[in-house]
Order: sequence, then structure tokens, then C-alpha cells
Amino acid sequence: MGMSAEAAVQDRNMMQSAEKQGDRAIKAEKLNLTNKWDKVFAKSDKVDHRKVTFVNRYGITLAADMYVPKNASGKLPALAVSGPFGAVKEQSSGLYAQEMAERGFLTIAFDPSFTGESGGQPRFVASPDINTEDFSAAVDFLSIQDNVDPNRIGIIGICGWGGMAINAAAMDTRIKATVASTMYDMSRVMANGYFDNDKDAGALAKERYANRQALNKQRTEDYRNGAYKNAGGVPDQLPEDAPWFVKDYYTYYKTERGYHPRSLNSNGGWNQTTALSFMNMPILSYSNEIQNAVMVLHGEKAHSRYFGEDAFKKLQGNNKELVIVPGASHIDLYDNKDKIPFDRLVAFFDKKLK
Repeated sequence: MGMSAEAAVQDRNMMQSAEKQGDRAIKAEKLNLTNKWDKVFAKSDKVDHRKVTFVNRYGITLAADMYVPKNASGKLPALAVSGPFGAVKEQSSGLYAQEMAERGFLTIAFDPSFTGESGGQPRFVASPDINTEDFSAAVDFLSIQDNVDPNRIGIIGICGWGGMAINAAAMDTRIKATVASTMYDMSRVMANGYFDNDKDAGALAKERYANRQALNKQRTEDYRNGAYKNAGGVPDQLPEDAPWFVKDYYTYYKTERGYHPRSLNSNGGWNQTTALSFMNMPILSYSNEIQNAVMVLHGEKAHSRYFGEDAFKKLQGNNKELVIVPGASHIDLYDNKDKIPFDRLVAFFDKKLK
């Protein structure tokens, strides 16, 4: 039976009213940000520093440290930095951001959603989608700053956020240049474990299924218990048979060199069920379509080197470069300023952010 004209108008008005009531505004959450300098690196006297916040497309407010070269004028090239996976902006990303600001860039180092001083509930969970979006939200923020040239914005992702950075570059054409430093492909390592190049495909499929069974069982337990079980960060005490790269992580996250009370890796780690979405939604699916510049930076002796080299093989175009740092381990590119080729990064961004 057809609807009367009057009823149709009333129905349409109700729909319009409901749409008007829909909250589409970008709203920032008030975050509790520390005012003290609590980084694991010394404060530079060559840059100005302040805390900033911005909101991603999912309504999560992110916290960042902004570094601006002292006495800078005009519109500057800008960089957003994040990572490693399970770290906070007071660690490696902040060091990179401050160093690049000393060299003439306006930079921000941000805590990803659900971690550090950033917002988002529940805490300590990662997402291939949301964390890729975090980089784009950083670009949103930088693009509207009075002292930033919106056509000269790049990103740096470290460790697991190196993969996220490449993933963001595949989505966000505003990102003119990307550096993935000592990168992990988190989808790959969560799905296949370490060093999967020589593993049998059938065995990997069986392992993934067993992992999914265990993680989904944990989901039930978490819901029953009303809390998410953590996976544990870097262990407080290293077993004698710990892989050498776990020992490498220990020297950073569990010592004065890199320990931070808000760092997941320094403490309890991610929620155990974090791996599920990464196993099912691989990043880097469209990295072959990135038209803007990408540098993949890795240490010669890094256990993770194969992630970077395999990601690089998929990139297309003559504006991509692979840089292997002689003698460097995975952790060396977190904070070893004798190993991190900052001058090479400056030359790359200067050339590509024109």
C-alpha cells in the first residue's frame, strides 16, 4: 500500500532531523599531558618544544611533541614521526623528530591511538587500519599549521610503524616522502612468525589456524573476566636461550638507555588479542601503487632486514631507494646517532619535499 504524500513528507523530515542530530563534528578529547621533560634523550637547545594534540578520523585524540627549529621563519617542510611498535614518543620517534628539527624541519613525534599519552579505549591495542590513519591524522594537523608548507609534508615510521608509514603513503597522496626505518611488516610477522621465507606454506597455514583458535579462545576469556590480558613486553629477566634479537631489545627497553614507564615494550606489552586483526588484514597490499618518494632504511645486521628488503621489492618507480647501514643492528637505528644516517635523511627529504 502506498505512502500518502503527507506521510512521505513527515518521514523525510524525520530522516533529515535525525541526520542533523548526528554528531559529525571533530572533537578533541582533553588529555592529561605531562609538562616535564621525560624523554630518554637530552633536550636540544637548538629547537623549541611544546605538546600538541590532534584528532584522527575515528575520533581518537592523539598526543604529540612538536619540535620547531629556533628562530625559524616562513613556511617550513614538516615531518610526522612514530614508532617503534610498542614504544612511545619519548623514545626513538622523539629522538628522530628532535634531530630532524635541528636540521630545519618542523616535526611532530606522536603516540599512536590507545597508547602513551594519546586517547582511545581500550588501552594497549593496535590496529592496521586505525594506526595507518594515525599518520594521516598527523598530516591533517600539519597541513593547517601557519608555519608549515602543506605541500612539503613527509613521514618517518620506525620499526613496526615503518610498515604503517608505507601503508599510509599508499593511501594518502598528501604524503610527499616517506622513510621506513628498521621496519617490520607487522601483518607478516603476526601471521607467520619470524623468518618465514623458508617455511612451508602448508605448515604456516596450520600454525595460523592454531594461533587464531588460541586468540579467539582468549577473547572469550577476556570478555568473561571483564579485562584484556596483556601479552607481556620485553622480559624483565632474559632466559639464557633468548634469541639474540630479544637480547638486543632488552638493551634498549629494559635499561636506562631506553626504558620509559609509558612504553608497552618496557612494561606489560600489548593486549594479547591485538594480533587477530593484523593476521586477517595485511598492510602493504597496495604499496606498489605509491607514486611519491619512499626510502627504506635498514641495518646490515638487523634481524628484521628481510622485512625492509621485501617491502622495497614491491615498490615501483625511480623515486624509491633502499639504504643499508653497514654494521648496524635493528636497535642501532632506534637511537645510535653514530649509525642513523641523519644527513642522508635530510638530503632525501630536501630533494623530495620541493
